[in-house]
Amino acid sequence: MISPFAKLVFWAGARLRNPSLKSIYRELKQQESFTRAELEALQLEKLQKLLNLAYEHSAYYRQVFDDLNLHPDDIQSIADLQQLPTMSKQTLIAENSRIHTSFPFAKRMLAETSGTSGEALEFYRNEEWDSQNRANVMRNYDWYGVNVWDKNGYFWGYNLDQKRSWKIRLLDWLQNRSRIFRYDDASIANFAKNLSGAKYLSGYSSMIYQIAKKVNQLGIKLDDIKMVKGTSEMILDAYQPEVKQAFGRKMISEYGAAESGLIAFECPQGNMHINMESVIVETDENNEVIITNLASLSFPIIRYRLGDCVTLSEQQCACGRAHPIIADIMGRKGASIKGNEQQYPALTFYYVFKNIAMEHGVLINYKARQETLGHVDITLEGKPNEQWQTLIAAEMDKYFGQDLAYKLTYTERFEEQVKKQQYFESTLGD
Repeated sequence: MISPFAKLVFWAGARLRNPSLKSIYRELKQQESFTRAELEALQLEKLQKLLNLAYEHSAYYRQVFDDLNLHPDDIQSIADLQQLPTMSKQTLIAENSRIHTSFPFAKRMLAETSGTSGEALEFYRNEEWDSQNRANVMRNYDWYGVNVWDKNGYFWGYNLDQKRSWKIRLLDWLQNRSRIFRYDDASIANFAKNLSGAKYLSGYSSMIYQIAKKVNQLGIKLDDIKMVKGTSEMILDAYQPEVKQAFGRKMISEYGAAESGLIAFECPQGNMHINMESVIVETDENNEVIITNLASLSFPIIRYRLGDCVTLSEQQCACGRAHPIIADIMGRKGASIKGNEQQYPALTFYYVFKNIAMEHGVLINYKARQETLGHVDITLEGKPNEQWQTLIAAEMDKYFGQDLAYKLTYTERFEEQVKKQQYFESTLGD
């Protein structure tokens, strides 16, 4: 799709889905040059609005405040936020209906995620929350001279269901992007060739790495790429040589989650800046990150333990932005699934269970672990369930065929740990 036409399509879609997007984007562009003091003042203003709305319209937060004999007006600084307890993903799931606010938003959007821990969650975002997140992405892309509507390659997994593939292809066309649907050599080679003229690439770091290797093997030249963005997995140092050779630049990091929103983004100087206009980031004594999403008015995310351990830095970045820096992220790592004949992206399991959730309305919490070539052990949270077994068997066959055997076991409840348990772990290495 030619870029001017793609821009028109993008903004036409935005007017329908995200009517506040343009105004929020303009505000973010102005706030980008704020001093740290100005950013902190903006955070406090948004925090007080969030807390008051949560108290008035969320049964869960009303009880939290009342049990502490506290009122939102008592929160007079960012530091005062620590008077409130932290919450886990288990809380978001168990207290889901009570956390949602009763405020009559003009528009809400359903979000579903199992995240990297495999725990299934559904919630509603108010339109301004969704637009805030999208505007953050647009502003961050500006740092690299990239527009979201530019031609791009999308490494966000693949769905082999023929009934849905045409819908995905249509959405991809509307967003001027190419996506890979199968992970065999022929599909990778064809996908790499289709990237000609693309301005940016984004998606799972392990998939970008696999595509980069194929691009280098085929000797394909991709000279127009301005940004290569990896997300949802740790970007291993071993990935960068292949990525630089293939695309002419290193892979940069984006950090966030569906429920927390976009937390931080790497600038051209190599530092990950926190989106202070949208989130408050705290860490505890164990460096576990605690997130408050300032736009989450429909489903307040207040002092949420995302599950990662991070290191914060007060380093002054050469880019001139006053937004603080996340120096290091621990707890997310992508590893390949090894079949008898082929290797698969670690997040294939994510799509196995996401498809089950989206197509059958069945949410399953899971952990997968591989210790033997061609075999994985999958633990499910709950009691043995024949329906689950049938659905999982169909999805596993769709993605792996006879190349990967598996065994299902059940546990009453997964243990909570400070450092996030991965949805997939492997002892085989890369």
